[in-house]
Amino acid sequence: MEKLSDKVLVESYCKANELKLSPEFIKLIEKEIERRSLHAKIKISS
Repeated sequence: MEKLSDKVLVESYCKANELKLSPEFIKLIEKEIERRSLHAKIKISS
């Protein structure tokens, strides 16, 4: 995931939620978003 740009990461997160992909996959994306301090750009539902 480190090779993804911030924009692509956030877009991937939104699309994964839209497509209702596995919660484990979405959590991985959320962790990377938090690691990059991008959580302000999206609303992560817990």
